[in-house]
Amino acid sequence: MNIRTSVSRAGLAGCLCLVATVAFAQATATQKTYEPKVGQSGKDVVWVPTPQELVNKMLDMAKVTAQDYVMDLGSGDGRTVITAAKRGATAVGIEYNPDMVELSKRNAEKEGVTAKASFMKADLFETDLSKATVITMFLLPDINMKLRPKILNLKPGTRVVSNSFTMEDWEDDATETVSGECTSWCTAHFWVVPAKVEGSWQTPQGELKLTQTFQNVKGTLGSQAVEGHLVGEQLTLTSAGKNVFTGKVNGNTIQGSAWSATRR
Repeated sequence: MNIRTSVSRAGLAGCLCLVATVAFAQATATQKTYEPKVGQSGKDVVWVPTPQELVNKMLDMAKVTAQDYVMDLGSGDGRTVITAAKRGATAVGIEYNPDMVELSKRNAEKEGVTAKASFMKADLFETDLSKATVITMFLLPDINMKLRPKILNLKPGTRVVSNSFTMEDWEDDATETVSGECTSWCTAHFWVVPAKVEGSWQTPQGELKLTQTFQNVKGTLGSQAVEGHLVGEQLTLTSAGKNVFTGKVNGNTIQGSAWSATRR
């Protein structure tokens, strides 16, 4: 047996073990101390955090409660998801950057909301949004527009709130701006996904023909011109400034207290 060779091998093994241990410790320390930089690039956008004051306002506009399922698109450091979870909502963040996902999970753990807040490393264009009752986002205008068809196909009544950026000709239902400590990115836009009512409907008062531009509708009921507005499933029609019908859209039927319509 060559004692020197045996000792050399043992020493080499010890060094390799030490190197591996140090590398693991450094990797762990890097993971724990990861800090995102404002303006860092992502898959589709750069990261800029939504001011907490606006996060609060966005959730207020959507009237988030414990009954809601909130999905934050591009969830960053997790602040919107965590705030929604503190209100009792089930909240999910969709984020492409795995480091941000892990950071968000640690932030949720610190805030004690891991039972209500979760985060997914996923592409927001490939993510199923159908469970959401509330969608929040801070994305660029072109990303909003790419998502718009998908959002408009969600269940009527789904609430959508965007930090700063609109959806072009889909006019928002409300706009609010916060002041105080918020100095940039301080405006929120709010929409309610409308039911689809364009087409012909049969009613006791005659044929109802409607055309639709997002939440706004117009057409004829028999021989009289009507126009109206949708808030999710709730449709209100007026003629000559007078309310002629208020009802709830449910697929191919509209039902009011004393009035109904069936899609032809």
